[in-house]
Amino acid sequence: MLKLLLLFFILLLNLHSDDKVEIFASSMNSKDNVVHAEGGVSVVYKEYFLTAERAVYDRNSGDLELFDNIRLNHGSEYKILGKYAKLNIKKKERLFKPFYMSDKETQLWISAKESFTQEKKIDIDSGMLSGCDPIDPIWKMEFTSADYNSGTKWMNLYNARLYIDDIPILYTPYFGYSLDTTRKSGLLMPSLGYSDGEGFYYEQPIYIAEQNWWDLELKPQIRTFRGEGIYGTFRFVDSAISSGEIQAGYFKEKDTYFQRNSLQNDSHYGFGMKYENNDFINQWFGTNLAGQAGIYVNISNMNDVDYLNLSSNDTQNNTTATQVYSRVNLFYNTDTNYVGAYFKYYQDLTTSNDNETLQQLPALQYHYYLDTFFEDHLAYNVDVKANNLTRPVGKTVVQTDINVPITLQTSLFDEYLNVSYEAKLYMQHSQFGANDNISTVDYNSGYFMRNTNRLAASTQLTRAFENYIHVISFSVSYDNSGSTLEEGYYEDNSELCTQHSSAPECEFYNISTLTDETKFEVVQYLYDTQANEILYHRLTQDITYSNGKDQVGALENELDYKITSYLSFYNNMFYRHDTQLFSKIFNKFSISGYGVNLSFSHLYKDEKAIKNKVVALSQERYTSYLTSTLSYTYDEHYSFDGLYNYDSIADLTKSMRVGFMYKTRCWDFGMSYGENNRPILTSDGKSNSIYDKYVYLSIVLKPIMKNDGTPIITYKLPDAD
Repeated sequence: MLKLLLLFFILLLNLHSDDKVEIFASSMNSKDNVVHAEGGVSVVYKEYFLTAERAVYDRNSGDLELFDNIRLNHGSEYKILGKYAKLNIKKKERLFKPFYMSDKETQLWISAKESFTQEKKIDIDSGMLSGCDPIDPIWKMEFTSADYNSGTKWMNLYNARLYIDDIPILYTPYFGYSLDTTRKSGLLMPSLGYSDGEGFYYEQPIYIAEQNWWDLELKPQIRTFRGEGIYGTFRFVDSAISSGEIQAGYFKEKDTYFQRNSLQNDSHYGFGMKYENNDFINQWFGTNLAGQAGIYVNISNMNDVDYLNLSSNDTQNNTTATQVYSRVNLFYNTDTNYVGAYFKYYQDLTTSNDNETLQQLPALQYHYYLDTFFEDHLAYNVDVKANNLTRPVGKTVVQTDINVPITLQTSLFDEYLNVSYEAKLYMQHSQFGANDNISTVDYNSGYFMRNTNRLAASTQLTRAFENYIHVISFSVSYDNSGSTLEEGYYEDNSELCTQHSSAPECEFYNISTLTDETKFEVVQYLYDTQANEILYHRLTQDITYSNGKDQVGALENELDYKITSYLSFYNNMFYRHDTQLFSKIFNKFSISGYGVNLSFSHLYKDEKAIKNKVVALSQERYTSYLTSTLSYTYDEHYSFDGLYNYDSIADLTKSMRVGFMYKTRCWDFGMSYGENNRPILTSDGKSNSIYDKYVYLSIVLKPIMKNDGTPIITYKLPDAD
């Protein structure tokens, strides 16, 4: 008998080459159709490769038994270890005792008493799994039985117990998950929380994905002191050029919570829909238009703001608005023409109804793109837009705007100087109506016409230095307010609305007052030798001419300076010479590098300075708002983040958060503390707000969970007395 590695038999099954089994060993003997092999036994079958210390093959039954140090490799995906294995090639069955499987891609391992495999399904008896180091895993999940499909890579566990460092955390009678990125139906990771006012919170998302073009996510939730509800999202891709989603939800308040908090409604419900199609006319009507026809839908409706508040227990990633804006946009676009229709509906969540809220249903637009004559020296375009502003109670109007700018342009002195003249014709027509009989103001329909003129000159210089490139441009323009013609509503209310824009008669008066104006602008850039922008700086100053007097307007300064590759500063401010006040100052300081991402910004506005009026100081006059975010990655394991938003005029913290995340190969753990102002609608129909304080916990067990930033456990701190 040879002591070298040799082929001792090749077994052909079903006369197909794909079923060929090759067995190698150092030595063998055969008696009564039973083959014994010892010394480095290797078995090759399709994509499977097995090794063992010894093997026994029964030709009569087709059973192949392997003993000691058994290892099975399946391609490059996973490997199985054991002390005893029994394989039947004809029946395509495999038995391992004990059983150990490790998936190379996800690094998940399973250790069990035994396993039985038939085709692609593996039945596992009594074991544990983890994605951590097998010697002393940080987390593990024990189970009484399990099954795994190697084709779909889907694992089912029964009577599963989750342990973190040998401490029992969770029991569930069933737990299923996928080891690949293919969408599967099943339970998603739940979200837990506790609030002193709302009680224990539990949300269990259910994911349904039976076909590859749609999926459905249901999110039933319970708040033990407050009530129960369910939210759902249906997502679909109906073609290669279109997709959308439909959302709906309902929450029922408990009577005790409803009465204690004086809420407007004891039930909160709503729906939403998003849809986008980039060529809907050709697709829906079978046409073959050369242009592009698109439709965009984003609509929402709800009975009050708590529908948004209750949609998630994650206030750090879920913000609540006080107004919902629904819209449907349709357009058809070619190289020369654009036609659009826009439907807009506003729902004010701070009131019980929207009877007096103006809606745009619809706005129609036609635009003729820029066209030129005389070797591009003459350019023009046309824009027409009609707005139907309507509401159930109050005045309504159809306003039509027409803009026709015509520009004559050329360059002089070998293109060192560019000059242009623009004449613009603007017209607005208003046709009024009413949806009630209680309006005390009667508006006459009418029109407004204006022609304006602009002269402009500009030049741009570029110079390259050793370490950077400097670009600077100078421009000056003169705008002439031209002449106006007005009739009806515009003639009746022009003087009133110019002085008192808040008067009821001025609700639809949107004509701005123009004066003759000269504007100076200087813009400069600095680039490094790789054409990366280092500095952008813009300085503008206008001078107006009204009633025979010159008036210097606001001086605007805008600066964007990338001080280093990781440090930048942005500033935008307006200074009014007449009041000697800054009407607006915005500063933003950013750091990005060395593991740090810091953004700190401050907005200051003086409303009276903007309106060119000097009045006594008051809280309503100013806006002073601070916004800051910070994230720091210490190393591959630890990261920290925080944010702070503060209204210094109201002396109110709008929101804040501070937290950390610890990441390893097999699990992530994070904790954060957050505060948030959320609006509510009370029984008297008034808007109010509640200041919440939360503690968030995030636990991610890899690879069976994914970290999307959503907290798993939320604890709401009791309100201070």
